[in-house]
Amino acid sequence: MIAIEKILVSDDVVATQFVCDLNKCRGGCCDDGDAGAPLAGGELDIIADLVEKLGPYLTEEGRKEIERNGLYRYDKEFGWVTPTVDGKICAYGFRDDRGIIKCAFEQAYYDGVIQWKKPISCHLFPIKTKKSRYEEFEMVNYEPREKLCNPACSLGKQLQVPVYVFLKEALIRKFGAEFYKALDALAKEYFSKKKKTELARK
Repeated sequence: MIAIEKILVSDDVVATQFVCDLNKCRGGCCDDGDAGAPLAGGELDIIADLVEKLGPYLTEEGRKEIERNGLYRYDKEFGWVTPTVDGKICAYGFRDDRGIIKCAFEQAYYDGVIQWKKPISCHLFPIKTKKSRYEEFEMVNYEPREKLCNPACSLGKQLQVPVYVFLKEALIRKFGAEFYKALDALAKEYFSKKKKTELARK
């Protein structure tokens, strides 16, 4: 466990490799889950402000789901989440011409239509964060989907990209640049010690 002030980071975030392989997983994390994407409190207002600009990016099914059941809903286990179509694909998701699920918010962001990329829980995946029991600490864990993320784990190992490096932008967005700088320094120290240990065993 890596402690940076009151943020506790699982060793797996540093020690494990991961790079999303959309050509193989097809964006399945937006279609496979117990609920929609978890939303932080401030994100509810952001979605309400931006949803009118998403018209060209929403599917007909997604639009109808949002009209019927709202921009977001409350789940007993996960709190506020995005709505889903028939309990599967996120209502803000759509498939491109290759069958890969894309995010309406993210596509609108890349097109310069909005300035908000997507819910931070989506941006951070496969990292999940949660407060400790008394909310004194925030825990940062690596939790990929067992089968769905196998291609990403394989690609990460092939490219030798640690989880925290792959998710640099999202981690900075969530915790700030100083946090990431500290995490990177501790990670490099970890890899240095690991290499020395491996050399000593030879």
